[in-house]
Amino acid sequence: INHTEFIMRRIVLIITLIAFLVLTTLAVLQHGYAGIFMQQFQSFGGAQVLVDLVIALTLFLIWMWNDAKAAGRNPLPWVFLTLALGSIGALIYLLVYKSARE
Repeated sequence: INHTEFIMRRIVLIITLIAFLVLTTLAVLQHGYAGIFMQQFQSFGGAQVLVDLVIALTLFLIWMWNDAKAAGRNPLPWVFLTLALGSIGALIYLLVYKSARE
């Protein structure tokens, strides 16, 4: 990956993280942390979105675990962060670390 691509990827990650943090803050203020999940159980559509998120984050966690191990990093803090904060943890990992495969 060249320097320009690296900078562009970081900018996209930062913008995405900030926008998602704002959305998450508003959702937690309006519904509470548990309330965000409870909304998803009120319809099959909501449940589908929640299951899709679980599948996507599970795939990310598997990739991240292997990436962190290959780079000599401890993946456990990132696993816990992602389990607690969802995509926020994944976005921060992608922002903080360059992949061991690059």
